[in-house]
Amino acid sequence: MKNIVILISGRGSNMQAIVRAARSEQWPCRIAAVIANRADAEGLVFAAEHGIATAVVPSKTFPSREEFDAALRTEIDKYSPDLVVLAGFMRILTPAFVDHYDGRMLNIHPSLLPSFPGLATHNQALAAGVKFHGATVHFVTAALDHGPIVEQAVVPVLPEDTEHALAERVLVQEHIIYPRAVRSFIEGRLAIDNGIVRVVTP
Repeated sequence: MKNIVILISGRGSNMQAIVRAARSEQWPCRIAAVIANRADAEGLVFAAEHGIATAVVPSKTFPSREEFDAALRTEIDKYSPDLVVLAGFMRILTPAFVDHYDGRMLNIHPSLLPSFPGLATHNQALAAGVKFHGATVHFVTAALDHGPIVEQAVVPVLPEDTEHALAERVLVQEHIIYPRAVRSFIEGRLAIDNGIVRVVTP
């Protein structure tokens, strides 16, 4: 039975999708904890209501990223995680933190990486005039939004799209591919070969 720790900063809609999928599909894992860097993160309420341990490591109380990451790592490691999942966790993590969870930390980004890393991805897509946009699940590395790609989902960009409309359609796909990617990891079906993720039979 593998342990998953999920990190959030807000409502954690992807966290909720993962929790629901894990329970309805009876994954061979335990959602050990949901940890937020903000005490007012709405997703903490959902986690508590579903019997999941919660914790807050308030990022604003630490004078440096390194000190925050050290405290966060201590809290995460209380749960002996096999996998750390970033679900709307709005922090840039230090290389030492990322290295500690190398090969066992996933993130979802609202674009078709390597296109449009960073923030305001939907505005970037609209400004660039691309015809397709989407979301990417990837392993986390020290390079922001550039880790090995696990899953992607594509949505068309429509002529009448606004940032909000495009974001909503992408989010629907996020809730599909993120649970699927996490389940593949938990079942031992992901292998990284020269920076390329391959799905294998365990």
